[in-house]
Amino acid sequence: MLPALWVAKTGLAAQDTNLTTISNNLANVSTTGFKRDRAEFQDLLYQVKRQPGAQSTQDSELPSGLQLGTGVRIVGTQKNFSAGSLQVTDQPLDIAVNGRGFFQILQPDGTTAYTRDGTFHLDNTGQIVTAAGFALQPAIVIPNNAQTFTVGKDGTVSITTAGNPASQVIGNLQTADFINPAGLQAIGGNLFLETAASGAPQVSTPGLNGFGTTEQSTLETSNVSTVEEMVNMITTQRAYEMNSKVISTADQMLSFVAQNL
Repeated sequence: MLPALWVAKTGLAAQDTNLTTISNNLANVSTTGFKRDRAEFQDLLYQVKRQPGAQSTQDSELPSGLQLGTGVRIVGTQKNFSAGSLQVTDQPLDIAVNGRGFFQILQPDGTTAYTRDGTFHLDNTGQIVTAAGFALQPAIVIPNNAQTFTVGKDGTVSITTAGNPASQVIGNLQTADFINPAGLQAIGGNLFLETAASGAPQVSTPGLNGFGTTEQSTLETSNVSTVEEMVNMITTQRAYEMNSKVISTADQMLSFVAQNL
C-alpha cells in the first residue's frame, strides 16, 4: 500500500502542474499572438522484480516480467505555434505575420527578442515600438509630415506627404524564423528569446523563402481553443480525482491492517 501512496502522489503533482498549464492557456485566450502550451508527461523509473526474457528453466524463458512503475512526472511544456485567426482592426500600426515568422524587437539590454504580437505604436520620435516601448527592428521612423502609412505584404514601408501624392519608401520590415520555434524561451510580454534548442534565427523578407507575408491593419489572435482547453480541464480534474481515490483506498487498506493485526 505504501508504494501506491507515493505513485498516486506523483499523479496528483503532475495533474496539478497540468492544470496550471491549462489555466495559463485560458487566461491568455485574448492575448494577441499568444501560443498555447501543452504539458508532456513521462513515466518514472520501474522496479524490475522479474526481468522479461529471463530464463525460467534451462530451455525456456519468461515471456513477460514483473515491472512496477513508480509514477509519473511532467518533463516539459510544448509550445504550439499553429497560426491564430487574423482579425482586421483598421489600425494602420497593427501588423500581423500571415504564415511563418516573428517580428524582431530590440530590448533595452541590446539583445533581440521575437514576437508574433504586431500591436505597434509610435514613440515621441516617430519610431515604431511595442506597447512596452521596445523598438521594432529594423528601425522604422515615420516623419511628422506623413499623411498615410502603408506596409506591403513584402514588408515594404511607404508613406505619402502633404503636397506629394507619390509614395516614398522609408524602410523594409524583415521577419525571423527558426528551425525549431518550440525551442524558443518565452519571457513574457509576448516575447521569445533564441536558445540553443531553437537554433539561430533566419532573417528574410516577408513572403520569400517560405516566410509569411505581413498584413497591415490586422492582428493575429491567440491560438487557444476554449472548448479544447475546457475538455482538457475536465480530463485533468477526473485524473486528479482518481489519484485522490487511490490515496484514499490505500489509506483504508492500511487502516484495516493496523486495526486487525
